[in-house]
Amino acid sequence: MKYVVVGLFFALFAFVACRPEGDKYTSKYDNVDLDEIIKSDRLVNSYFKCLMTGEGCTPDGSELRKILPDAIKTGCEKCSQKHKDGSKKIMNHLIANKPDLYKQLEAKYDPEGTYKLKYKAELEKQGIKV
Repeated sequence: MKYVVVGLFFALFAFVACRPEGDKYTSKYDNVDLDEIIKSDRLVNSYFKCLMTGEGCTPDGSELRKILPDAIKTGCEKCSQKHKDGSKKIMNHLIANKPDLYKQLEAKYDPEGTYKLKYKAELEKQGIKV
């Protein structure tokens, strides 16, 4: 799927930036205000830099960087419904407003386009254009 990488990046940033609890990612960050995050280029760019280079990471950003490959690989199977809803919101925002960030994250986390193809039908069903 075309935008799964970016969506998972931000959804996980907002919601699951800690170790998994059992078979689900933690709900510790479920109260993070996604609208505030997407309004702030500074916050978006800070977490983007962390994911791309490992530099300037907050503790939750470092943990996100560790778990993001698993979340992408498994289709976010350890995510709660709230995490998935947040992912959709962030993906729609990035598609419309920050496509350059998506392209860079995709090049890093899905360079072969494997996951894009794997999730394409599911995303289109949810109204996310791929």
